[in-house]
Amino acid sequence: MKTKRVFLIILDSFGIGAMPDAADYGDSGANTLASLRSLKDFDLPTLKSLGLYNIKGVGGGVDDPKAAYCRLAEKSKGKDTIVGHWEICGVVSERPMPTYPQGFPDEVIQAFTALTGKNVICNKPYSGTEVIKDYGEEHIKTGDLIVYTSADSVFQIAAHEDVIPVEELYEYCAVARKMLKGKHGVGRVIARPFTGAAGNFQRTPRRKDYALAPPCDTTLNRISDKGLSVIAVGKINDIFAGSGITAAYKTKSNKEGMELTSRIQSEDFEGLCFVNLVDFDMIYGHRRDVSGYAAAAREFDAWLEGFIKGMRPDDVLMISGDHGCDPGYGHTDHTREYTPLLIYGSHIKPLDLGEGASFALIGKAAEELLGVSVAEGDGTVDKILK
Repeated sequence: MKTKRVFLIILDSFGIGAMPDAADYGDSGANTLASLRSLKDFDLPTLKSLGLYNIKGVGGGVDDPKAAYCRLAEKSKGKDTIVGHWEICGVVSERPMPTYPQGFPDEVIQAFTALTGKNVICNKPYSGTEVIKDYGEEHIKTGDLIVYTSADSVFQIAAHEDVIPVEELYEYCAVARKMLKGKHGVGRVIARPFTGAAGNFQRTPRRKDYALAPPCDTTLNRISDKGLSVIAVGKINDIFAGSGITAAYKTKSNKEGMELTSRIQSEDFEGLCFVNLVDFDMIYGHRRDVSGYAAAAREFDAWLEGFIKGMRPDDVLMISGDHGCDPGYGHTDHTREYTPLLIYGSHIKPLDLGEGASFALIGKAAEELLGVSVAEGDGTVDKILK
């Protein structure tokens, strides 16, 4: 049977155990899924039935998993969202994107100031909510831009909407994006507008991301170039700077992302629906909230049961992660971990695929399933088709 639609759902930061080089990243022993399973009565019955626990190194699998499954290693150097998603779509990064634990160097700040005519305050790694609490009043008095970073490869600019209109903030971010390339080619420049008075500053939903474009064509380009749909849900469009995407839907939560995916499932299209559910990482992983992460995983698992019931005979579902962010680990950064891959459909054989040497196996499989020629297949699709 020909596959008409592929639904690729990325559970952002859903790792399943430290990779052999995890120590090089300060992540020895990290295991996102194991931290969730340490909680009493934690269970993911739908994912378990597909074969999540049958994957190498996980343990506690079922006798008759319903999906093809494997463990994936990250070939790229790095452990962030953009590097992980790019590799999923065939782009292996030879070096991590730059991060700035001491803030941005003078050459970056001076160049930005010269191009925008605006002075900068903060210039440190900071929590987005704390930075406006600590620097918001100074920003209002001076009009200086709050520039900060995080453990990720990001250049973030916060500004009060009554001081710097949002469209003006976007212009400054566009300047930064154009400027930050080469050795300072951060993964994302992010506009972070906020409102309110001192003591009650609030970030607004008008965040805007300016991603570094992939250096070459990806799975998304190859699929859309064949006239098929590539529908992006969540931050997928930002991650790929819109390249290869035919329709995009931003979301504010996992719940909204799941609801949108269910709506898209009910529509007629041919191609790929690529979904990122970010709450796992953004709200629970970095904040080291094991219970919150576990609750979000259970919520997804419950939704997934209904989604599977709504699948058509020529649909394929793929579920994976892009890196780890172990909520039980000692630091608050991402963690260098293996990720799971589950492939399910009425014409897919339940099969143990062992271990994949790269996240790129996902994109290759999606291309092959949709009949898009790839330079070199790895045989995965031949193995799993009934």
